[in-house]
Amino acid sequence: MAAMRTIGHISYNMRIASAAFLALLLTATAVAPLGAAEIFIAPNGDDANPGSREAPLASLSAAQNLVSPGDTVWIRGGEYPMRESMIAETRRGRAHVVLLNKSGEQERPIRYWAYENEQPVFDFSAVKPRGLRVHAFRVTGSWLHLKGITVTGVQVTITGHTQSICFENAGDRNIFERLTMRDGQAIGFWLGRGSHNLVLNCDACRNHDFTSEGGRGGNVDGFGFHAPKGSVANVFRGCRAWFNSDDGFDFISSGEAVTAENCWSFYNGYSTEFKSLGDGSGFKAGGYARQPESRIPRPIPRHVVRNCLAVGNKAAGFYANHHPGGLDFLHNTAYRNNPNFNMLGRDLQNPERDVAGYGHLLRNNLGFRGRRELTNLDEAASDSASNSFNSSLTITAEDFAGLDEADLVKPREPGGDLPRVPFLRLAAGSDLIDRGVDAGVPFTGAAPDLGAFEFEE
Repeated sequence: MAAMRTIGHISYNMRIASAAFLALLLTATAVAPLGAAEIFIAPNGDDANPGSREAPLASLSAAQNLVSPGDTVWIRGGEYPMRESMIAETRRGRAHVVLLNKSGEQERPIRYWAYENEQPVFDFSAVKPRGLRVHAFRVTGSWLHLKGITVTGVQVTITGHTQSICFENAGDRNIFERLTMRDGQAIGFWLGRGSHNLVLNCDACRNHDFTSEGGRGGNVDGFGFHAPKGSVANVFRGCRAWFNSDDGFDFISSGEAVTAENCWSFYNGYSTEFKSLGDGSGFKAGGYARQPESRIPRPIPRHVVRNCLAVGNKAAGFYANHHPGGLDFLHNTAYRNNPNFNMLGRDLQNPERDVAGYGHLLRNNLGFRGRRELTNLDEAASDSASNSFNSSLTITAEDFAGLDEADLVKPREPGGDLPRVPFLRLAAGSDLIDRGVDAGVPFTGAAPDLGAFEFEE
C-alpha cells in the first residue's frame, strides 16, 4: 500500500481523491451527451413556446418541466424581472421562487447555463411576500450544474430575526459555477444540506439586510455552510466575497467539515461607504453559537481553509469563532484585518467560557499590517509552525509585487478564474520565498512559500 501522509487529521490521499472526483464531474458536464435536448429561455420568451432557440420559453420553471437527465437549458442574456406570481412554493415560512427539484444522473447532469458569453440577470426587487423569507433559487435536485447566472435585489420584508437567500442548495453532487449574487438584502450562497457539491468561481458582493433587526445586516454573509451530519465533501473554490454586511464566509454550527480553497474575502462587515455593519470576519471557520456540549456533533468538524486571502475586513481575517476543536489553516494571506488571525476557542464543557484556541494546524500562513497579527492561540495545544507570526522574519512592502487593493475587484479571467493580479504576490528576492514547510499543498521551488500565492518568475 502506498504511504499516506496525514496533515491535521485530514488524509492527503483523500483530498487528492476528492479533487479527482470533482475534476471528473466537471469534465462530465463540459459537453452535452449525444441525443440530449437543448432548451432555451429568454427575456422576450413565452412559456407557451416550445423552448427552441427561435421560440424560447420565459422561465426556468417552464424549462424544468421539459428537461431530462443530460439536457441543457440555455439562458439568454438580459434582464429577467421576477414577480411574486412566479413563486414556486411556500413552505415553513419561506417563499421558494425558483425551485429546481428535478435531478440529473451521473454522467448525465442537467445544466442551467448562461448562453455563450451572454449575461442573464434575475432581478428579485419586486418579490416581497409578506411575512415570508425569500429564497430566490432553491436547489433540491442532484447532479445539476448552474453556470453564469446573476441574482440581484433579493428582498427582506420581516423586521424581526430572519434571512433571505440568493442560492440555497439541498441536493448532492451539484456544481454552482460563475454565479453572481449582488446588491440585495440576502445571503449570497447558502449550502444548507447535501454532499459532494462544488461552489466554483462565484462572487457575492454588496449584500446588506437593512430591514430586519434594526438594519445592521447581521445575518448576511457572502457564503455560508451550515449543513447537518452526513453532508460531506463540499468545497468552495475560487470564490470572492466583499462588502457583505456580516461575514464573507461563515461555517458556524456545521455538522460536517467543509473546505474553502483559493477564495478571497474583503471589506465584509462594512457598507460600500465603509460604515460599520455586522460582524465582518473574512473567514469565520467554525463555532457552535454557545451550544451545550450535548448539541455539538461528534467528531467535531475540522474545516480546512487553504490558499485563501482576507483583506480589510472589519473583524478578523481568519477566525476560529469559539470553535471547541481544531481547524486547518494552510497557506493563507491576511492583510489589514482586525486582527489578521484570531484562533479563539471555547471550553467544551462550558459554552460560556472562551479560551485560547487549541488543536489547530497552522502552516505557511502570512500576515501583514493587521491591527494585530495573531490572537487567542494556545500554541502548546496546537501545531503551529512556519508562519510569519511565529518567525523572525521582518516583512515590508518590498516583499510584495503589488499592494493596490483595486486589483481585488478586477474582472475574472475568461475561464472564470480569479484575476491574475500582482496584489500580495511575492516579489522576486523576498525572504518569504521557500520559507515554508510541506503541508500537503502543491508548491514550486525548494520549499513552499509563505502565504496564499506561490512565487512565479
